[in-house]
Amino acid sequence: MNIVDKVKSKIRDVKDFPKPGIIFKDVTPLLSDPQLCVEIVNALANHWQHRRVDAVVGIESRGFLFGMLLAQSMEVPFIPVRKQGKLPWNTISHSYALEYGEATVEVHTDSIDPNWNVLVHDDLLATGGTADAAAELIKKLKGTVAGFSFLVELEFLEGKAKLNEHNTEIRSLIYY
Repeated sequence: MNIVDKVKSKIRDVKDFPKPGIIFKDVTPLLSDPQLCVEIVNALANHWQHRRVDAVVGIESRGFLFGMLLAQSMEVPFIPVRKQGKLPWNTISHSYALEYGEATVEVHTDSIDPNWNVLVHDDLLATGGTADAAAELIKKLKGTVAGFSFLVELEFLEGKAKLNEHNTEIRSLIYY
């Protein structure tokens, strides 16, 4: 069985979460299979091995799961992007629109060196709002967005369109 089939066989659909009408793609069952996790990280990292990546940004919270492992595999720093008020030191923030309301994400002001090429990683690409906000944080710190890495992409939500202005190098392992 190939990596795509293995991963899809483990992802759990949760109906009506977080609200009615949504089918949530739950990646947490993947974590019970350590060998598959190694294969996932290798598949994600292989795509970026011949590109300059100086750091990996992982988006709270599921972007931390494979983002840290991806950074380790690539031997580059891991940088957490968190919800507002969760980081303990000096931060910069970026707010973005949600379907109903607004959200804000933050990063430490000393986490990205100017001119670094930074890869943005999250577990899932839906509308692209959170990954776009992470890219804006990178730019505020004078870094460059090296590209985007996702475990799962919901193509019908067209999140890539929002990210293309930062970098068209957008890689997802699984597509729905």
